[in-house]
Amino acid sequence: MCGVVGYVGTKLSRSFVMKGLSRLEYRGYDSAGFACLDSVSNRLMCVKAKGQLVNLTNALEESPVDGHIGIGHTRWSTHGVVSHVNAHPHVDCTETISVVHNGIIENHTQLRVQLESEGHCFRSQTDTEVVAHLFEQITKNSSLPESIAAIARQLEGAFAFSCIGEPFSDAVIAVRKGSPLCIGMGSQEMFVASDVLAFAGMTDEVVYLPDETFAIVRQSGVELYDFNGNKRELKSERVQVSWSDDGKNGYEHFMLKEIFEQKNGIHATLSYLKSIHDTVWQQMGMAADDVKKLGAISLIGAGTSWHAARIGQFFIEEICKMPARVVLASEFRYMPFFKEERNFYLAISQSGETADTLECLRLVERTGAHTVVLTNVPSSSMVRESNGFLLTKAGQEISVASTKAFSTQLAALFWLANRIALEKGMITVDQMERACDHLLMSAEILENCIEKYRKSIVDQLAPYYAQFKKWIFLGRHISYPFALEASLKLKEISYAFAQCYPAGELKHGPIALVSDDTPIIIFSTLDPLIYQKLISNAQEVKARQGHLLIFAFEGQTELLKLADNAFIIPHVDPLLGPLAMTGLMQFFVYQIANVLGCPIDKPRNLAKSVTVE
Repeated sequence: MCGVVGYVGTKLSRSFVMKGLSRLEYRGYDSAGFACLDSVSNRLMCVKAKGQLVNLTNALEESPVDGHIGIGHTRWSTHGVVSHVNAHPHVDCTETISVVHNGIIENHTQLRVQLESEGHCFRSQTDTEVVAHLFEQITKNSSLPESIAAIARQLEGAFAFSCIGEPFSDAVIAVRKGSPLCIGMGSQEMFVASDVLAFAGMTDEVVYLPDETFAIVRQSGVELYDFNGNKRELKSERVQVSWSDDGKNGYEHFMLKEIFEQKNGIHATLSYLKSIHDTVWQQMGMAADDVKKLGAISLIGAGTSWHAARIGQFFIEEICKMPARVVLASEFRYMPFFKEERNFYLAISQSGETADTLECLRLVERTGAHTVVLTNVPSSSMVRESNGFLLTKAGQEISVASTKAFSTQLAALFWLANRIALEKGMITVDQMERACDHLLMSAEILENCIEKYRKSIVDQLAPYYAQFKKWIFLGRHISYPFALEASLKLKEISYAFAQCYPAGELKHGPIALVSDDTPIIIFSTLDPLIYQKLISNAQEVKARQGHLLIFAFEGQTELLKLADNAFIIPHVDPLLGPLAMTGLMQFFVYQIANVLGCPIDKPRNLAKSVTVE
């Protein structure tokens, strides 16, 4: 969840580290810090700041430390309150060794007690600080590789950390277990980061640290070891990763920019999927015969990707006529696992690094079951560790609240369901083409609906609805998981309390919450039977003087008559109703948060790439 960046080379490190941190700030912005070995004295120097990265930038202007070896960090708090003292980097008692860390060290309490009994003094409440003290203690008596291996073996949990220090002043140490960490190989300079985006454009030669390994990174080269201290072969690969630093392009927030990039993202995703039409099963690590015999699919996700998976379940079951099971990653790992024949497991993650989902992927792979990943990041851990993959082409998503990643996931899942059905002989090539046309039409409607209602939302609806502190979201059938996503979006960026229910469950208890100070949003569907049921649910609300805001489709007059306010969406393929409503829903909740003056791109307590469990 945190961003880790390091540099060793002939240049001064601060400029690169700060640039890398700015690219990874989506991983955490509670606090930030920079440490280096001073270019003149070789002394360890450290500057930290509470809050967003700009505060560290300002602090470094007052204390302009720099050196040829440096590390930096942006924090998302797991242990200890948000404070200057809990910000990374952390140091040992002598203030000669410094550590930045992503992940969780689960046995830090026992280690802290042990180290304190041996005379170490701790400054912070964090789990990370134990690493600095272990380095102080162990590196006194052993060689550097032996020391690092001994430290790594003592740590439990999932972690990735980088360390610099006066006792080993020519190196950045990089250690990985569970959490991602990679090294960029340059010319007389090396980069360390938790994501290749940190050094994109500076080198395309990358070493992804294997799990339970560490590297000693020097200007002249890299040595790789396992946790037993055995030297490992260093394998690098060429990775084409670019960083677009075009800012907000005139939009007030990245989230707004990304809402309006969805149509192009869907087009790009579909274009890519069409380009691999004939090789898709090979890319997914499967044979066409395996697909023809496929009996079920299990989808795994967390947060927004879980909602996309739940909508994808309807695609698979309706189009492919076979069962699809959706599991929540954070729960799946701790449930009994039953391997199923003629099944594959599709893990969905925007970043391809989501810790819960990645651990589920590993669990499934250990059973010998087939795994496929749907992600927006081709260089991610999930792509490297799965049997196969599919990509979305959303482009960089900077705002913490996901928008275009969600819509492109829906597009990819819809295409995949149709491609499976085509392979099974359940639809024709012409029907496959029509499905692609329906996707493009839905993307067009997604954008057009925002334009249609933009003025009324900005001028009237957002200011009116911003006054409410509690919300209820309702949906049925395929619109229920979409309602879950809408509820999550409002919570994430406006901090309003929002609860979502299947509309049919309203009468089984939640109807007690209906009051004039709690707007109820209903998302309709194009299924005639489900639509009639939604009308009944809306009538239940109105009978109790509830306030209804309804997302409906053209011609749904009976439902619209019950609405206090409504958005009307043109007809699309019934399964693509959620996709057509996506932009309008996001724009509406965005404008509410904007009226409230919330920090929309960086909501409190959140970070984008959830790399801790």
